[in-house]
Amino acid sequence: MTRPLPLALVQAPAHPANDLASFASRLEQLTRFYATTQLFVYPEMHLCGAGVVDSSEAEPGKELAAEPIDGPRDDFLAGLAGDLKIWLAPGSFYERGDDGRLYNTAAVYSPAGQRVAAYRKVFPWRPIETLTPGADFVVFDMDDIGRVGLSICYDAWFPESSRHLAWMGAELILNFVQTPTADRPQELTLARANAIVNQVYVASVNAAAPQGVGQSLLVDPQGRAMAVAPGAESTVLTDVIDLDEVANVREFGTAGVSRPWQQFSPDDEPVELPLYSGRINPAAWQVGAESEAGRELPA
Repeated sequence: MTRPLPLALVQAPAHPANDLASFASRLEQLTRFYATTQLFVYPEMHLCGAGVVDSSEAEPGKELAAEPIDGPRDDFLAGLAGDLKIWLAPGSFYERGDDGRLYNTAAVYSPAGQRVAAYRKVFPWRPIETLTPGADFVVFDMDDIGRVGLSICYDAWFPESSRHLAWMGAELILNFVQTPTADRPQELTLARANAIVNQVYVASVNAAAPQGVGQSLLVDPQGRAMAVAPGAESTVLTDVIDLDEVANVREFGTAGVSRPWQQFSPDDEPVELPLYSGRINPAAWQVGAESEAGRELPA
């Protein structure tokens, strides 16, 4: 391994809202138990309380749980990551934007005690999820380790999301999930498919019962399951991934055969995509943006 990343996927029920102290206490215990783990990942809406359901009937709960991205919760989580010297992805939470709207937002905090990324869910689960959709895909860099992309639950059902994160250079995609429904088996298939077609690691972290049916999953760039939670009970999945494996699979091919990111030569004719009123430009068919902001898609 040349770029190892020890990570923990914490499959847990929703944590009581406004009780960050007990969340910090539990996380501190986990960091002692998993002393070499660098990245801790939690499910969607983990810090918003067990009684907050995203529907019109739950509007008061959402209003109480929502904060600006740079509010007190943000300060607390940044300080917690800094104190514990870890990378912390505490799932998503309700964010009140500067426009007054509510978003489903995931943030990531570094061992330096700073928020390094914030992503608003682009594909809310309509019609149940009534929050405002985000408009930007987000990746962030882990110092000397690699680039990570953010995805929230239903985003995984849209191949454009994972493909764009991979195009922006993501080598690992974190998918924060709160799925209590019967389609979790399909989500597991999608996690493997998104890993395969983009040749990236995918971590799908679902809530434990009663908010979710669990079955969290870590998939390697060839679509093989590295760690699986078989049921809905609380558990912690741990493993060590090597982000250099992404480059290896892309160079030598999935199963030593397929190299989708090597599909085009720069002088190939563009492939029209009427669905998007756009095209695939072979000259730009490559992963890794020049900056964290990414490049503009060619017209």
